[in-house]
Amino acid sequence: MAPAVHSEVVYQAARSLDALGIPALRFNFRGAGLSAGAHDNGHGEQGDVQAAIDFLAAQFPRTPLLLAGFSFGSCVGLRVGCAESRVNDLIGLGIPVNNSDFTYLSVCTKPKLFVHGANDEYGARHRVAELVARLPGENNLVIIEGADHFFTGHLPLLDHAITHWLVQRHPDIART
Repeated sequence: MAPAVHSEVVYQAARSLDALGIPALRFNFRGAGLSAGAHDNGHGEQGDVQAAIDFLAAQFPRTPLLLAGFSFGSCVGLRVGCAESRVNDLIGLGIPVNNSDFTYLSVCTKPKLFVHGANDEYGARHRVAELVARLPGENNLVIIEGADHFFTGHLPLLDHAITHWLVQRHPDIART
């Protein structure tokens, strides 16, 4: 069996949410690490995201949900989060715009934060900026200078971007 897949970016995002008192659930998609099933190019993985949302909604029935995804997880997660009424806020980290379709975001009016490394090899900075500028609703883009796709050496700036956006959007979070 393969070991669980660990991403420092996902771990940092979960830590950022936890520090604000926001419940966080990290999981591997089907076929990753010790997860059952096989990779399904983003189709079946949407069911994985839906199952995670269902689980969190059952555990925290009166809590608005936030969905954050990194890389492939942002492709799949943002798609499900846009359509899911229980999700209020969306965060996309290192969105791989060079080889993924994000056109579904053109109808998503939910508030969104995008955090992107200036040197992300899977998402050209100008393509991310163009995408975010075209989206409806409240959209914030934070470019972290010098950062690659994995935010190597820049995780504290990733934490700051997430925390700052959430505290601005939800000032009551800062008091919990």
